[in-house]
Amino acid sequence: MPSRPTPSARQQRLGAELRRLREQSGLSAPQAAERLGTTRTGISNIEAGRFGVSVERVRSMARIYGCADQRLIDALAAMAEERVKGWWEAYRELLPPGHLTIAELEHHAVALRTAQIIHMPGLLQTEDYAKAVFATAVPRHTATELRRRVSFRMRRRDVLDRNPPFVCTFLIHEAAVRRQLGGLKVMARQLEHVLEESERENITVRAIPLAAGGFPTSGLSTVYAVGPVPQLDTVHLDVAEGSALVDAQAHVANYRAILDETEKYALSPERTRDLVRKVIKEM
Repeated sequence: MPSRPTPSARQQRLGAELRRLREQSGLSAPQAAERLGTTRTGISNIEAGRFGVSVERVRSMARIYGCADQRLIDALAAMAEERVKGWWEAYRELLPPGHLTIAELEHHAVALRTAQIIHMPGLLQTEDYAKAVFATAVPRHTATELRRRVSFRMRRRDVLDRNPPFVCTFLIHEAAVRRQLGGLKVMARQLEHVLEESERENITVRAIPLAAGGFPTSGLSTVYAVGPVPQLDTVHLDVAEGSALVDAQAHVANYRAILDETEKYALSPERTRDLVRKVIKEM
């Protein structure tokens, strides 16, 4: 089987989960290869996401590794069964990998929790607000690059219309609510859009007031993508170099606890809407 030129984050995750199962079983790569009738290199390529793996091979590996968690096995098999490329793949050579990674995470998530400090969540951004966000980049984007990034961000919003819908909880700091990116008109329309989206049954928007002071994740924007089983939950972090993925179970559990704690500082959805309306009136 030919290797993939650029494995996606999801393909790499499948390989990483198969590696975890092997390591938990106590088998070395050569031992696993012997039992599966392949080579050590073949195992390494599968675990790195460079080679695809069939549903049957995933189930065979799980059996040999002694995994008894049927829900996890089924979820990994479903990942292996995916053959249709996502819409974001059309941008693979056009945008940094982190852009594609977040779109892929959102598409496959069962539920989503985010904490945003400086900007509105990407999935809730209007086109003009997104332009204003990308316009602050250093070095400056060319006109073509700017259009491409804005177009990609607007396409990401389609996930909110998924049927059946998935639950999204957006924690937004008041600083982001009051920060006038793009000017008064752009910001007012952005806040009105947030109000509109917050009325959806599957979307919860909660503001963290300035009066809350310090709180967990206060210096970091976080996206927690809930997988079909807890072992496949993933955290996406915005960092200076672009983005970072966290999938080690202990670390993911820590971020889940951090978001639980952060929610304690947030206003209720009703009081959040009151705050947003107040800010619009003050503009």
